[in-house]
Amino acid sequence: MADKCNNLNTHVMPAIVFKRKEINYTDQGEGDTIVLLHGFTEDLRIWKQFSSKLSANYRVVCIDLPGHGQSGCLATTHPMDLLAVAVSKVITHLKVKKCLLIGHSMGGYVALAFAEKYPRMLRGFGLFHSHCYADSAEDKKNRLRTIEIVKRDRFSFLSMFIPGLFPEEVRTKFRKEIEFLQLCTADLTREGIIATLKGMRERKDMSGLLKSTKLPVLFILGLKDSKAPVSRLWEMISLPAVSESLILRECGHMGYIEAPDVTLKAIKNFAARVF
Repeated sequence: MADKCNNLNTHVMPAIVFKRKEINYTDQGEGDTIVLLHGFTEDLRIWKQFSSKLSANYRVVCIDLPGHGQSGCLATTHPMDLLAVAVSKVITHLKVKKCLLIGHSMGGYVALAFAEKYPRMLRGFGLFHSHCYADSAEDKKNRLRTIEIVKRDRFSFLSMFIPGLFPEEVRTKFRKEIEFLQLCTADLTREGIIATLKGMRERKDMSGLLKSTKLPVLFILGLKDSKAPVSRLWEMISLPAVSESLILRECGHMGYIEAPDVTLKAIKNFAARVF
């Protein structure tokens, strides 16, 4: 099964070097560019089906964020700004002038940081089961508790964390997908996990960015998402001047697995409008 995980990396390009560490990415297709960013504990392999289908009409770039997949850990803390810079280095290296940037979960936090730092490099961006708010005081405490758990036994943490991304009632249905995601975390280092947890804990509220941006924004949200502040999602989607929303009533945090057809269609339709 571990080999199966590794074999998901198609169209891998030579890694670029940023801060003396390699940043891994894939580059597939031609035309206007869509960049896909994975979430916490994931890597670019989650986008295999999406990139395969989107690349029929677009150039699709998927990036292993630092500390994940085959990309190196850059520091003891990975602020979202730093991850956004790493993404910019890949995009610049590929000579992409403008792109549509879609981020799942933590990848959405990075997309927000990127939109703040490099708005001229974007045609639009999307938050895929992600949000613009900073950690609450309780969230910050939980991040610290999680860091202590990871220090003791990262494998136990990962074995519990990944099933929790799905609503309890569908975990049996997606048992194979959950096992697959767990197996594909085998290369995650303790240092990479902790650096990312610290970076997410320190991230700032980005609701002001959503309110001020002139870029179109796509929201894909699940009403059963235990990792998102569901009570504030309606507030969030009203912030941008131009936005589109896909609200999945029966979906949790993993729409690319739980509802792949409808979420892929939302990205395709959004891309057709921004390019």
